[in-house]
Amino acid sequence: MGHVRIARIAVLGAGTMGHGIAHASAAAGFATSVYDPSGEALAKASAAITHIVTRAVERKGVTEPEGREIVSRVNATTDLARAVSEADFVIEAAPERIDLKLSLLAAIDLAAPAHARFATNTSALSITEMATALTRPSRLGGMHFFNPVHRMRLVEVVRALDTDEETVAAIEHVAHRMGKDTVVVRDSAGFVTSRVNALIGNEAFYMLQEGVASARDIDKALKLGLNHPMGPFELVDLVGLDTRLAVLEHLHKHLGEKYRPCPLLAEHVRAGRLGRKAGRGVYEYRATPAE
Repeated sequence: MGHVRIARIAVLGAGTMGHGIAHASAAAGFATSVYDPSGEALAKASAAITHIVTRAVERKGVTEPEGREIVSRVNATTDLARAVSEADFVIEAAPERIDLKLSLLAAIDLAAPAHARFATNTSALSITEMATALTRPSRLGGMHFFNPVHRMRLVEVVRALDTDEETVAAIEHVAHRMGKDTVVVRDSAGFVTSRVNALIGNEAFYMLQEGVASARDIDKALKLGLNHPMGPFELVDLVGLDTRLAVLEHLHKHLGEKYRPCPLLAEHVRAGRLGRKAGRGVYEYRATPAE
């Protein structure tokens, strides 16, 4: 890609997506810095990365020396400037709050090298709006990963209004080094996957609300009849019902009535039934799984 060699990547945010992206970066051979203001979050992220690598070694996906090498490439820090000061490429994976993302991007704009390109892992927010935090908005594009990052092959490469070809090329280069397949989409609410997925999941809740079938039978029908790897209720329990509701509210606001959230979904969220992370969503879980 261009004349810029990408050797060092900084990942901002050590949550579920952040640690998954950091692992993918390190596994692809990049020197990887992970920034989070919370030392506890960084410790959990480091443990999660080690767990993914350990499982890969057990499954003979990588050798033990390769696994140690992957883990050694990850450097965790609570110092944002330190994380990005030598980065060739920065992936922002902070929580989905526009104010937080704008302030992070303004900070990395000051601290990162002039040649560095930036990507955001947002699944719903306007990347064009985020780019206003930068002195050169052309440096930012979308790089939408899927959970769990180490298993999901797709990355949506999102071209915002001012994203230049160098940035698109940088994002695609990094994604392909990580072993991902890419699709290029325009910056629009929900991109491709979130729009379709939100509709399917919302319709499943409407069918459950109307008593068309049980949750288990709706899941079974989509898995066996439409060849979906997971049913819509299994998936929403994994993603988080609160996350799905927030995405639907965003799509409803920007794309109209067909995305109006099902009342039963909103009711589950009000009741604290947020999915696997809460021990109960559409289904009940005895313990939150490690992966």
